[in-house]
Order: sequence, then structure tokens, then C-alpha cells
Amino acid sequence: MKKLIAGNWKMNGSLAANEALLAELAIGLTKGLAANPNCDVAVCVPAPYLAQVQALKSAHPGLSALDVGAQDVSAQSAGAYTGEVSAAMLKDLGCRYVIVGHSERRQYHGESDALVADKAKAALASGITPIVCIGETLAEREAGRTEEVVKRQLAAVIHANGHCISEIVVAYEPVWAIGTGKTASPEEAQAVHAVLRAQLKAATDQSARVKILYGGSMNAANATSLLTQPDIDGGLIGGASLKAPDFLKIIAAAHV
Repeated sequence: MKKLIAGNWKMNGSLAANEALLAELAIGLTKGLAANPNCDVAVCVPAPYLAQVQALKSAHPGLSALDVGAQDVSAQSAGAYTGEVSAAMLKDLGCRYVIVGHSERRQYHGESDALVADKAKAALASGITPIVCIGETLAEREAGRTEEVVKRQLAAVIHANGHCISEIVVAYEPVWAIGTGKTASPEEAQAVHAVLRAQLKAATDQSARVKILYGGSMNAANATSLLTQPDIDGGLIGGASLKAPDFLKIIAAAHV
């Protein structure tokens, strides 16, 4: 299975900064620093910049293999939902991926497991691959509830999407390790990924198609040790995706 390295820019960027970042990525990829036939690469950018990033991608031959994703999607297809962006709109803008259920959306916007499942369903209906984020808080981990929490979050998506579940990407993001500089050890991350793999296997005979990414502060220094774990199929990269040298090193680490 090809690894997937997806950058999540979060609420960062500007027209000038985006252009500079992608130009640097184009040079690195063209030179072969991170050119890797065994790795897919994507950047999930703020909605206002999707059109710009697509245009920059077209302008730089070195970015031809770069996929573009969004950071959120409405569960609704159209209508009186001011401020929302539908999956059809994202498809119109050339998005291949969309992040759903990121812990920041769950925490700050009160997104439930059911809403996350509906967003994944909306994305799939428009031919977009949802990157479904799941993960436990520090309190939940310390209470020994990690497996219970991640299985509950994934079960909601499985229940809502049935046989289409093999078309999703899962991202395990321990909440206590997002943006904190803390990272689950490779062994800790692998243990949770193995639980999720077994849950997917029980849900579909196409489970081998589902990539499970790790997304808790993966960076250039720890990427190799994480990506060599048997059930870690890539990374959802936050801060390091805003620094071209670091992002390219993580992509290069996916050669394993």
C-alpha cells in the first residue's frame, strides 16, 4: 500500500506565503529530494485558498502529483446554510481529500460522532475521500479509555457509510499530542493503529485498502520511526507541513 503524507495547514497562510511554500515544495520534489513512487502527497488548505493552490499546482510541473484537500465540509448538500461549504463545491475546486472530525472541530465546534459520520458520507457521495480523524484526550488516555474512545468514533462512521467504508482514510490523532510537541511513541501509536485495523477488518473485506495515518505531532525527526510501524500508513502533518524542508523530509521518510 502506498503511504500518504497529507499536510494540514489549519488556519494559516496568505496569498504570498502559499505561493512561496508551494514554490519551495515544487523545487524539492523536482530535484528528487522527496520524489517517492510509494508515497502520495496532499495539502489540505483553508477554503479561501483552494483555487489559488490549484492554480499554483498547474503552474509548477513539480507539483503535478500533489493532491489538494479541504479542512472541513458541510453534511448538507445545498441550501440555506450560511458559511457552509458543500462537498459538491469542493469537488468543483478539484479537491481529492477533505478532513472531517478533526479534534479541533470536535472541541471548538461541538461536532459529534454522528455529524462527523454524516460529513464523511457527504464527501464520499461527491467522490471525495474523507480523512476521518479520531483520537482520545489526555484524560481519556490516563483513564485507560483510549481503545473505547477511538473505536466508538470509528464505529459511527462505519455505521453511517456501510460498504463505502473501504473508501475512507483514517487519521489517528491523539488529542494530547496535537500541536503540543508531544508524540505517542512508535509502539503506542502502532498499538492503537492495530486496534483500528482490526475494527476495519471486521467491518469490510476491503479493509486492506484503508490507509490509517498518524497525526500527533509527526515531524522530520520522528517520521521514520513512526512510518516503519506495520499499521501506520502515513501521516497527517500539522505545523511541519508549513515548512517546506521539514515536509519534504517527512515525505522522504515514507520511502520505507
